[in-house]
Amino acid sequence: MLWSLYIENIAVAKRLEISFREGFTVLTGKTGAGKSIIIDSLLLLCGAKNARELIRSGEERATVSALFSVNDSAKAKLAELGYEADENGEIELMRQIGADGRSTAKINRRTVPLSALKEIAPSLIGIQTQSERNSFADKTTYTSLVDSFAETENELLEYKVHYDQVTEIKGQIANLKKAMSQRDMMLDILKYQKKEIDLARLGADDEEEKLIKLRTKLRSFEKVSKYSSVVSKALAYSEKGATAAYLLERAEAALTQLSDVLEDADEMASRLQNYRYEIIDIAERVRDALDDDEIGNPAEKLTQVESRLSVIERVKKKYGETIAEVKAKRTEIANQIADLEDGDFRISELEKSLAEAEESAATSAAKITAKRQAAAAHLSEEIAESLRFLDMPKVRFRIAVTPIRENGKLIFKPDGVDDVDFLISVNTGEEIQSLGKVSSGGELSRITLAIKTALAGKNDSGTIVFDEIDAGVSGGTSERIGMMLKKLSETAQVISVTHSSQIASIADCHLLIEKSETDGRTESSVREITGDDRTAEIARIIGGIDVTEKQTAAAREMLNRNKK
Repeated sequence: MLWSLYIENIAVAKRLEISFREGFTVLTGKTGAGKSIIIDSLLLLCGAKNARELIRSGEERATVSALFSVNDSAKAKLAELGYEADENGEIELMRQIGADGRSTAKINRRTVPLSALKEIAPSLIGIQTQSERNSFADKTTYTSLVDSFAETENELLEYKVHYDQVTEIKGQIANLKKAMSQRDMMLDILKYQKKEIDLARLGADDEEEKLIKLRTKLRSFEKVSKYSSVVSKALAYSEKGATAAYLLERAEAALTQLSDVLEDADEMASRLQNYRYEIIDIAERVRDALDDDEIGNPAEKLTQVESRLSVIERVKKKYGETIAEVKAKRTEIANQIADLEDGDFRISELEKSLAEAEESAATSAAKITAKRQAAAAHLSEEIAESLRFLDMPKVRFRIAVTPIRENGKLIFKPDGVDDVDFLISVNTGEEIQSLGKVSSGGELSRITLAIKTALAGKNDSGTIVFDEIDAGVSGGTSERIGMMLKKLSETAQVISVTHSSQIASIADCHLLIEKSETDGRTESSVREITGDDRTAEIARIIGGIDVTEKQTAAAREMLNRNKK
């Protein structure tokens, strides 16, 4: 339920702090006192579009926040959406709008995108404005309303699996038929593409990387050849002059001859031998680099590598960013060719699969239809009974759930196969018709309340706000609306902005919205009224500007009667 609402700098509300409690609460006040501020502020918390015009004149920003307590069911729903109540089982929504058009949203003081408020609000609060009531004239909302009563969640999940399969197969058939209509042309194109890739004779996935490394080596081969030759000739393989290896060998032999006169001659000779072997090894490794069989003729090899890289780059531009992607594309093209060459058979197989998928979808949809029709029968009678109580004695109301067929075949939709319509006849002798075609504003108000009452306990939100639900109805009917709101408050917190004395007298809690002048500015305030103050306010609603003693007595009688 909604515990508290804080409003700052919205229209004539400088700063309002409103506490709510369980049961049925009404808000009343003179025209222009600021009743609409409450509704507008709650709509902002539900993610309504940024309304800079709501900001109090002369202020830079406006703020609205609300504190809700949530039960275990709501906690589970919020957890599914990724939001947790605090340790007290409470959740706070906040919205701030600036004169520059910027908007900030927070959930439990954590900044979130505005879409998060839109996502979470239905689990906390439902607001019935005039435009919202008009939505009941839109039959696209009827299926979800019936489903909330019929509890079709599991059946819809099962159906969705089959519906998705039907949709996918239909897409495959449509694509294949489209391709088949231009089969010869498509085959020519695909075969050309396949041949172009095949002619590239792509090797390993890392072929291009290896070729780039070899190209780098070949481009610097002249430099490598020049300095490798210098190293090789200086160390061991020169046809002219003494090499380092030759000189070390001479020095080693000379030291050997001095072994009988020089104490460490043999040890030094051995060391020179090791040096000579290392120098020869270095010379051989450098020379091997020049004799690389992979290189052969460097200029010729470089031309071959450049040509090969050019081929690979050409097919990559058309078919993929890497060799692996090009090869995968080649496989895809080959499959398309196979499908086209054997298209009639493939379509036949897909149509068989589609028939099986549609049969499974129809079986799942039948379970949904059965639950909807059972719920519709129960709801129809309950709503009709409520409408008769709300001064529509001749009303006939029926929820029609009819599977949609075209040429004898079921039409599958994301939410099943049913057309759901709310049908009503208000007066004797009138044909029963779709609700949206025949209902007036006052009738829609009562129908909305009847539906909300019938669905009580099935709604996600524990708080329901009605904005002038009594609009367009007479006093006697208003009293019955108040009684219905009172009944609804047994299963949900009900808050109603009203101009009806009858409704106001029935409420558990009465909040009065007033306006006054402070420092030359108009400001709204809200306070709970009881006793004589409440009697005076109800008398004002009855009588208008000049309240008589009779009207005060009538107000007192209303309150006393409703206490009983």
